[in-house]
Amino acid sequence: MKKQQIDHILTRMLDSHGNVSDLNITPGKPLQVESSGELVAVNIEPYFKLLTPFQTEIFALNLINNNRKLTETLIREGSCDLSYQLGGKARFRVNIFSRSGKYSIILRKLETKIPTIEELNLPRVFHTMAEEKNGIVFVTGATGSGKSTSLAALLDKINEKKSVHVITLEDPIEYQHPQKRSTFNQRELGSDFDTFASGLRAALRQAPKVILVGEMRDRETVEIGLSAAETGHLVVSTLHTVDAGQTINRILGMFSTEEEKQIRIRLADTIRWIVAQRLLPKIGGGRVAAFEIMGSNLRVRDTILNGESEGKTFNEIIDAGNAQGMITFDKYILSLYEKGNISEDTASSYASRKDIVGRGLDSIKSARGETTTNIDSLEIDHGYKGR
Repeated sequence: MKKQQIDHILTRMLDSHGNVSDLNITPGKPLQVESSGELVAVNIEPYFKLLTPFQTEIFALNLINNNRKLTETLIREGSCDLSYQLGGKARFRVNIFSRSGKYSIILRKLETKIPTIEELNLPRVFHTMAEEKNGIVFVTGATGSGKSTSLAALLDKINEKKSVHVITLEDPIEYQHPQKRSTFNQRELGSDFDTFASGLRAALRQAPKVILVGEMRDRETVEIGLSAAETGHLVVSTLHTVDAGQTINRILGMFSTEEEKQIRIRLADTIRWIVAQRLLPKIGGGRVAAFEIMGSNLRVRDTILNGESEGKTFNEIIDAGNAQGMITFDKYILSLYEKGNISEDTASSYASRKDIVGRGLDSIKSARGETTTNIDSLEIDHGYKGR
């Protein structure tokens, strides 16, 4: 299979539907794309009704393109990451992985234009985050929830406002930042550094003011990230966690019980913001982001230091922190419903606390003059005979 053939297939897949985010090449299935969060089959000539393991393996090997390191990683670890440029049309973040000896491929489409905070309709506190001088900002969420896009918009705001040196450590490089006021040096895992920990350690010797770490994957990376934040750098990174509380617990879980107290002290001193995000199905098609945002104040630092307790949970602290730009997922989801962006079913199914969102939905519907119950009327059951 030649590069022209691969490019032809990828182009047809991209053009097959609107709002395509991922291309899925899996044995036993046709070519598929994820469009607005749904997997749909792609009908191209010649038609691949069911891809064979041989076809997906040939496709994978051509994407790897005789790269010895990637081949060794795939064989040793069962998966490998790379980037792929489709002419001037698109760039992809590619993951090739084996399952039962067969190879599957996921290609995530990378946007070429860096979106702004305003274009993404991100919460206003992202402007405040861009003004931070040091500490750590985490953007968390599941795979495909838009973390990298939100971080790109945050870095773009820094690029417009500040004349500083920014180092990014990415896997792979997703957004190519232009040289505006800031000086950007973007480094890619595999070609420019071998692990996030080693790349981050080297970054401390490269005189940056801002460091983007693509993902805090292990204890060593977190430890060096904390050290960077403590020595006057602004560190921005991602974690695969669903909310602010789980983010703290995930980091603590990387360390031993004996180290927990010291790590709590360091986290309390360095964490500036934790932003968790989810993508929800939007009325009329597409998706809309919902956010939970926790900033740093005395109550947050105290809870990080001593752990959550009754009346002092992260959710309760965030709920009481509206004046500082904090907001819970549930309040954000209710605001999306009130604006008509999402349906009642979507609001209920994505809620963190369904009872709170349920009451909020009833309150909004009541204010609109809509019914809040399916019961039309009450009447005596004449068929009931008491004893």
